Amino acid sequence: MPRSGRKWVAFCAGLGAFAALVALDTPLSDWDRYGARPALAAGLTAWMAIWWITEAVPIQWTACLPLLVLPWTRTYGDGVGANLRGALLPYVDPYIFLFLGGMGIAAAMQQWNLHRRIALAVMRVVGTDARHLLLGILLATAAVSLWISNTATAAMMFPIGMAVIAEFERETGRRLEHFGAALMLAVAYGANVGGIGTKIGTVPSAQLAGFLAQRGSELSFLEFMSVGIPFVALFLPVVWLALWRVGRADAPEPQVGRIALAREGARLGALRRGEKVVGAVFVAAAALWILGKPLTDALRELGLVGLASAHVEATVAMLASLVLLLWRVDGSRALTPASLRFVQWQTLVLLGGGFSLAAAIEASGLSHWMGAQLAALRDSAPLLQITAASYATVTLSAFASNTATVAVMLPVLAASVSPEHLSPVLFAAAFAASCDFALPAGTPPNAIVFGSGYLTIPLMVRTGVGLDAAAALLAALWCGFAVPLVL
Repeated sequence: MPRSGRKWVAFCAGLGAFAALVALDTPLSDWDRYGARPALAAGLTAWMAIWWITEAVPIQWTACLPLLVLPWTRTYGDGVGANLRGALLPYVDPYIFLFLGGMGIAAAMQQWNLHRRIALAVMRVVGTDARHLLLGILLATAAVSLWISNTATAAMMFPIGMAVIAEFERETGRRLEHFGAALMLAVAYGANVGGIGTKIGTVPSAQLAGFLAQRGSELSFLEFMSVGIPFVALFLPVVWLALWRVGRADAPEPQVGRIALAREGARLGALRRGEKVVGAVFVAAAALWILGKPLTDALRELGLVGLASAHVEATVAMLASLVLLLWRVDGSRALTPASLRFVQWQTLVLLGGGFSLAAAIEASGLSHWMGAQLAALRDSAPLLQITAASYATVTLSAFASNTATVAVMLPVLAASVSPEHLSPVLFAAAFAASCDFALPAGTPPNAIVFGSGYLTIPLMVRTGVGLDAAAALLAALWCGFAVPLVL
């Protein structure tokens, strides 16, 4: 069936699932004190899940469905106003503004090519022979992805990787099929894994932090990093070894790497004032994010009782972007309005839609119904719950975007596992969603590098399936151990 035909079928399937769950007489139609509200929330969940997974319509359009459906229900009480407010508030969650401010800083980095300089510096430190240069690309991409969305990082690092490959091929006089493929995969996989380390590195991280905040579990920037950074450090060597098995077949000699990095460095030239300004603002913002919890506590003591660390972190991010917009460097702004085209505005809508859906599942009583049906899983061993969530998420993310996967899985898992083990389960699922390596559709970085001409789907599957399984297992084991210590 043509792609347009499949999308039309998926479009109708989403509408049909919603209509069926709302209209048919099911156990959800009159459950406990919630009445028919669980049925409507289930219909909305099925509708959004089908459209997100199949991309029957653009994912940001799907994310707006709660605004169209919920105001005409009784999910948040009687009256259109109360339900409109309940549906709308998640779209202005503090994590939306934290992610927006972070993307503003990323756009300034891209404007001044600061990301390229950081990446080249990491590669020089790691080494210039083929094996170490592959590790350098992987580490550099992961380091940038800690602070910039994985999609933006892959888009930034892709031309660097292609330029390095071109230099290698120019020096060797032959096409480096295997090593070129390994370098391209290092860009994608480094962006996927690196983004796990911080709240703003990838959309699933922001979704996780926001979802936990909705449920009353406030998570500071430093607490998130305490779980995310070690996972990144543990898994990157595994990725490197897998990629070196691909790239060693035609890897170039060490002097070729030195020449390639020297030429890339020469193209950048001397450090410019704009790079210094953006770097200083970024370092200041990162320091304040890490100090977010003590800053929040201090502000609460001054009388801001309802303040959360997310509010402080979002304020820091937005102020950093505002400073860059206003700071003039050599006659122009450190962040020009034109550079804001790099901001992924649709991602902000997707975050809001995921938060709104999760809130509706909780408020409607659907989460309580699902928990009652999945009592067997809730009673199983903690590690089994975490591992099952991790593998289920990484499997689903192979066929759907990681953001859509997490938006669907977080509220489902929250209703399915025992409350005392909920945080490790949600962490493992969010980490696993960013660790899809097998197919181009799994994550945006995978799709970006697939267009390089060095990759085929069979190669990605052979390399990625094993890494998927390893990542899901490591996420389950690490989150089961680390999250209870941090939270």
